[in-house]
Amino acid sequence: MDNDIHPTAVIEGDVQLGNRNTIGPFCHLRGPLVMGDDNLLSSHVCIGLPGQDTRNPRYDDSTKRVVIGSRTTIREFVSVQKACYEDVTTIGDDVFLMQSVHVPHDAHLEDQVVLTPMVALAGLVRVLRGANLALGSGVVQDVVVGQYSIVAAGAVVRRHVRPFTRSIPGKPDSVNHYAVEKFGFAEHAADIAAYVLEERMPAEGPVRGVVEHYEATVRDRERSRGRRG
Repeated sequence: MDNDIHPTAVIEGDVQLGNRNTIGPFCHLRGPLVMGDDNLLSSHVCIGLPGQDTRNPRYDDSTKRVVIGSRTTIREFVSVQKACYEDVTTIGDDVFLMQSVHVPHDAHLEDQVVLTPMVALAGLVRVLRGANLALGSGVVQDVVVGQYSIVAAGAVVRRHVRPFTRSIPGKPDSVNHYAVEKFGFAEHAADIAAYVLEERMPAEGPVRGVVEHYEATVRDRERSRGRRG
């Protein structure tokens, strides 16, 4: 495979790489791990160690996996941990993980997610397509961050964040107009505003599809939390 792997990188176990990946100095990749094409890992990236679980800190992680898509950028000192309660931790396509981000056990990051420096996620979090978490923010366990939303710098997210929302502690939710324009939803701005500001379900169309996916993910997280007690 046509991959650029620095000689100081450590790759152990069942690690399957696609093409044109760059693995920088002192990275540690531990399988089972599947990675697509055209990913860039900067220095000191750690992927595939066990999740940090207080109930069972030394659980058997040998069958737990990490799956990463394509064209994702993972900057220096990022950690991505294996699943613990489920089977896999996933990161989608075109994701940007900036310096010192923590992706925990059982997390799922969909396509085009941006996590800025020092963002920390707790286990079993879901960050949906196009969401952006600003500098130093954190998300507690089982929370869903909806599509095309943005979370303010330094915020601690303790509840689900709805799609297209700008979430700032101590302030009412507002519309993330930047994402509405960036991701091609401008013609649906009225439906989005009614949903974010008035909690009115959008009519049939792409915005309703976004909301339905978000709500299904929330229901899944609530069921999972109930099963674990």
